[in-house]
Amino acid sequence: MTTVDSNGVSPLDTEIGALQGGSADLAQYAGRAVLVVNVASKCGLTPQYTGLERLHEQYAERGLTVLGVPCNQFLGQEPGSAEEIAEFCSATYGVSFPMTEKVEVNGEGRHPLYERLTGFADAEGHSGDIRWNFEKFLVGRDGKVVARFSPQTEPEAPEVVAAIEAQLAG
Repeated sequence: MTTVDSNGVSPLDTEIGALQGGSADLAQYAGRAVLVVNVASKCGLTPQYTGLERLHEQYAERGLTVLGVPCNQFLGQEPGSAEEIAEFCSATYGVSFPMTEKVEVNGEGRHPLYERLTGFADAEGHSGDIRWNFEKFLVGRDGKVVARFSPQTEPEAPEVVAAIEAQLAG
């Protein structure tokens, strides 16, 4: 199943704000692989920022963009303002990949980006609602979702790296 609809609409065709104002302009990533991750600063999985940044540094020149999407829906683990989130990510984890505005990923207020992502199932068959912070979606160069990984899957896990490599090889 892909999340490009019959009109050819990709998750990257979604409008979403940048963390510190303006548009995140997802269309600029057309032709690149994009790892979309809902992130939080006060979660037990927050150290995954380290692996996400390493992926960004290792693969950016080959065509990968890591995109962080802050979300406060899981036990209030992303309570900060845009400025606080940016400062935390930069100072604590050296994050240099792009970040969007804070959004809801589940429920009635689910952002359209996640409406387009959550229909895709992971290797265990889970589709639908985001389970926790740091759930990962890989959007291929063609704008279709090609992989979904559970929150507990580390960014540099072999299956994530293999999926990224497959997209960058094509």
